[in-house]
This record gives sequence, structure tokens and C-alpha cells, in this order.
Amino acid sequence: MAQALRQTPVDPRRADERYEELKRILEARRDVLAHEVNGRLRVVRAEHEARPHGGADFGEIADTDMRDDIEFALLEMKAETLNKVHEALVRLEHGRYGYCHECGDEIAEARLRALPFAVRCTPCEAMRERDFLRAQAEARRVAPLFDARG
Repeated sequence: MAQALRQTPVDPRRADERYEELKRILEARRDVLAHEVNGRLRVVRAEHEARPHGGADFGEIADTDMRDDIEFALLEMKAETLNKVHEALVRLEHGRYGYCHECGDEIAEARLRALPFAVRCTPCEAMRERDFLRAQAEARRVAPLFDARG
């Protein structure tokens, strides 16, 4: 389980500069994502309203449904990322941003620049992914290849 957060002493001026810079990065990411999500929603709604609703054959309907499903999946992913950015901004305001949820160490600045909503340091994330892959492999190993009941 997660250990108590450890925070190493940091020069207050450096911390303020880092805070402002990370806040700008998060807010910029939030604004871009919100613009993309809202813009795509408008386009999807307009396309849906402009679409003829009668006379389409099953192939056209299936093609349209598949495109809609893909579009909504992409929107859902962007909305989920937008939510993660919002959560990171909340953590930043409460002084918990930039520290690993697992070990409490500071997350490397390069990682936060690349993934500003990261909640784990690189070593803890790698360990989590390794554990996940190991659990998947174990589940495949013990799962039957077919159902022998029938």
C-alpha cells in the first residue's frame, strides 16, 4: 500500500517557480483538451443532425454506427484525460502535486512535463506495470482455452 508521503526540503523560491510553471503547463493542457472535447462534441452533434435518418440500408447504418462508436471512444479518452488534468490541478493547489502516490518521492520534472497528471514516479509506475503484466500472464495461464462443458 502507499507509504506516508515524504517530502524533501526545497528552496522556497525554487518551489514557487516550479509551482507556477507546472500550474501553467496543467492549465494549458486543460484548456487545449476542453477546446478539443467541446469542438468535437459540436461537430458530432451537427453531423448527427445533418444525417438523413430514412432510407439508409443496413451497411450504411452499420458504418455510421461504427464511426460514431469510434468518435465517442476518442471523446471519452480525451474527457478522461481532462479529468486527470483537473485532479492534478486540485493536487497542486493542496500541495500534493508532483509526489508519488506509492513511495512519496518527488516525481521527476521531466516526467511531469511529459505527463503532467502523473501520480507515480517512473520506478513505481514501472513496478505497477510489471505487476499488471504478471497478473495478466497468470490469469491466462490458469484460464481454460475453451469451455469443456458444452
